[in-house]
Amino acid sequence: MNEITTTPKHLDKKALFIINPVSGKKQIFRLIPYVIREFMNEGYMVTTMVTSHRGEASEFAAEYGRDFDLICCSGGDGTLNETLNGLAREGINMPLGYIPCGSTNDFALSHMLSTDILTAAKNAATGNVRDYDIGRFGDHYFTYLAAFGAFSWLAYTTDQALKNMLGHTAYIIEGIKDLSKIKSVHLKMIADGVLHEGDYVFGAVSNSYSIGNTFFYPENIVDTADGVFEVLLIKMPKSFIELDTIVRCLISQDYSSPSIDFFQASDIYVENPEGLEWSLDGECSGFSKSVHIYPLNKFLHLQA
Repeated sequence: MNEITTTPKHLDKKALFIINPVSGKKQIFRLIPYVIREFMNEGYMVTTMVTSHRGEASEFAAEYGRDFDLICCSGGDGTLNETLNGLAREGINMPLGYIPCGSTNDFALSHMLSTDILTAAKNAATGNVRDYDIGRFGDHYFTYLAAFGAFSWLAYTTDQALKNMLGHTAYIIEGIKDLSKIKSVHLKMIADGVLHEGDYVFGAVSNSYSIGNTFFYPENIVDTADGVFEVLLIKMPKSFIELDTIVRCLISQDYSSPSIDFFQASDIYVENPEGLEWSLDGECSGFSKSVHIYPLNKFLHLQA
């Protein structure tokens, strides 16, 4: 790493830098001085806070967010989610920088953000702001994905080398191993006044171009700042043939299978069966008997 030789601008702005020290492979540690310098070069006096337990990024953002011109968080999808929750709960509508350092970085990959730490830091410091919708889920918020069910094993547990070599067949192989373990849940969802009810193994309400950076929505459908969610509900495959059809449809962006419900909506009410817990950006939300899901249009001002 080269020595820092640039001269910073006059430090007339304030940035809060929230670091999750255990995220990913902990690469952020050796680069912290260079990250801070990127902000100093753009005129920011930087205050650094390091989290010690889950939820603390949210606490920092909520308590101190109003005192700064910019908040930047470093970590994975969960750290971004926590920071955004702290801001949203307090109604702090301000620019948010993000340096992806997690194990998967789904948000960054699906929104085409750099996962190189120093590039992400420079982008966060220089002020190119993009507006995104976020979702409210009861008393919680999510940046890009609220999901439930076991079907997500296809995206997250299928071996990458197998996917690279076999493509669609890799998911079928993984599915054959796990199909017997999957249980469906009976769910009622009212989306923009229309009832969707059935036995589902997976469901997702998203503001993203992909699910797990594996199954991609058509680009002409998704607008991350239009106040509308994409909703995907997948019914229990009764056989390996149905599983094959579902996976083929998802990969080819063909939602004509009777096992797939795909639609867009902005006002969603869900009645959850006992014990069903949704995941918000990969973090457990806890059980709610019913929940109201709706977008906060262009709430996230991502400086990236």
